[in-house]
Amino acid sequence: MTKVALRISMEDGTPVTIPCRDGVTIGGHLWLTPAGRSAGSIIVNAATGVAARYYHRYACFLANHGFDVLTYDYRGIGGSRPSRLRGCGYRWRDWGELDFEAALCFMHEHRPQACLIVVGHSIGGFLAGLAESAGLVERMLTVGAQYAWWGDYAPRRRAGLFLKWHVAMPVMTALCGYFPGRRLGWLEDLPAGVANEWSFRGRRFERSHPRGERQAVLSRMAAVTAPILAVAVSDDELGTVPAIRRTLGYYTGAPRTAVLLEPSDYGRKAIGHFNLFHDSHAAGFWTDTLPWLRDGRNPWPGHVLASVGPGGP
Repeated sequence: MTKVALRISMEDGTPVTIPCRDGVTIGGHLWLTPAGRSAGSIIVNAATGVAARYYHRYACFLANHGFDVLTYDYRGIGGSRPSRLRGCGYRWRDWGELDFEAALCFMHEHRPQACLIVVGHSIGGFLAGLAESAGLVERMLTVGAQYAWWGDYAPRRRAGLFLKWHVAMPVMTALCGYFPGRRLGWLEDLPAGVANEWSFRGRRFERSHPRGERQAVLSRMAAVTAPILAVAVSDDELGTVPAIRRTLGYYTGAPRTAVLLEPSDYGRKAIGHFNLFHDSHAAGFWTDTLPWLRDGRNPWPGHVLASVGPGGP
């Protein structure tokens, strides 16, 4: 196990490297609390095309409230980007089956007795269920968790988002051999496999897998028993209520609660898909997440949506 120093006052934590079972090594950062004083171990799963550093201030906030925290970059992104992105062959599913699996085992090895918690933003709240060791997770908080089926986009933005992510993105990916998102100002660069899975995603996530593997995907997600608190924001154009429900529908073995927050709940005119992880929410949303992360207590009981049935969407 990698040995790291206690530096919870540092915004960027301590760099670590995490080996995946296929030989790929991914990069991450770890915040540690003193031994015997941890409130639990938290893994932060990023959104697609978002470098893990975007979540470092939230991670530092959690560490200063007693948690051990790991952020990491999926293969192809940020600190886990290879020297050549073109032709690397990385896929969206690899982020859950290989990268999150490795991060999960890393944190479990770090403190085996600790309560293991996942904070998953966007795709990060979905791919957790793809890992073979997802049964180690004891609690999940998801924020705008969805897998980018265009039919779930907010109606007022659907046409523009479809053109951007399902027309322009695959064209640029075909031309460049990877998606040049940074050059366009559209998030980070993406491996071609990830970009194309996003662009051509259908209503059902598992159908992007070979037919013979689809039932295994569904079974892994159904085997997750950790309680899930799923946060949606009313002006999130990607993580809409239908998208949140679609994600929760795969976690058929888990107790699932969905809440719908309004920007006005935090004195805002807009929040959208990304803003809740901005440090301007430290005294609001970030603080509100602590009761769930510590004790499994929903801090937004007045915002609960109708429960998701066992059959899913």
